[in-house]
Amino acid sequence: MSFQYLGLTGQLERHTVTDGEIDRQLQRLQQQSPRVAVITDRPTQLGDEVVLDYAGFCDGEQFAGGTAERQTLVLGSGTFIPGFEEQLVDKVPGEKVNVHVTFPENYHAKELAGKAAEFRCVVHEIRVKKPYELDDTFAREVGGCDTLEEMRRKLGESLQAYADEQGEMDLQDRLLRQAAETLEMEISEEALKDAVEGQMRTLQAQLAQQGLTMQMYCSFMNTTEEKLREDAVPTARTALQMQAAVEKITELEKLEATQEEIGQAVAVICRRNNMTVEQLRPYYDAEFETAVIRSIMMSKAMRLIRDAAHVTEIVR
Repeated sequence: MSFQYLGLTGQLERHTVTDGEIDRQLQRLQQQSPRVAVITDRPTQLGDEVVLDYAGFCDGEQFAGGTAERQTLVLGSGTFIPGFEEQLVDKVPGEKVNVHVTFPENYHAKELAGKAAEFRCVVHEIRVKKPYELDDTFAREVGGCDTLEEMRRKLGESLQAYADEQGEMDLQDRLLRQAAETLEMEISEEALKDAVEGQMRTLQAQLAQQGLTMQMYCSFMNTTEEKLREDAVPTARTALQMQAAVEKITELEKLEATQEEIGQAVAVICRRNNMTVEQLRPYYDAEFETAVIRSIMMSKAMRLIRDAAHVTEIVR
């Protein structure tokens, strides 16, 4: 079977965003963006967020790491040493409070473990977080819109644009997979093993961002690293086939990545990672540039396949 990448057939599934989806997104934003109100007519109570200064003393000497200014603390959250937060209940802004606690025996700073300490605190502010009403105030302060109706409209447009983009990406991915299946190629065991290990490294990096280790993940998922590697083989094989198809299309169509396109791709990477080009520079080596060019060629090949395909649209 010869390599086929032009004139393929596919379906573009268009999802129409519903009012219910907009409502659910508004509710998520409502939950994620509570309104912070400053309390001035009562003393602190459990559940309040307080803004305070504190300085820690042990054996009459101030110790390192025990001092902070304008620190926020939710009373009753258990964030600080046991007994600390409860002693800040029933206090008012401006009040000075001497908090007496004993560090746990297993405290991470061994020089303080098991010792009595005094924290000299000043309460500056009492705050509570309450959910917004879904009204024009919510639209102005959270959505940057004049009215809730305007916020709903813009949110709907944003959700629809995202759904359209996802539908298009899914179509292009399916078309590339379809083309890759017609490419005759041999995948060596070494290449497949490298691809699997690459997937494992990516998973490990994603877990690290969430504060998890591979061992913890395997425990949560009731699996093993070896089983994860086995499960990754089909995906790795498909990825290698798709990359080979892109390379073949690049060769046949004489596709290239211009310096302008590389610069634009780097700018996108910087925006997504909230960094400047200067901050990225130490990581920008030959391997990094190769990965950027590969991504550009992938996009060009997928676009070419998409433009030459016979596509029917389905609205859902």
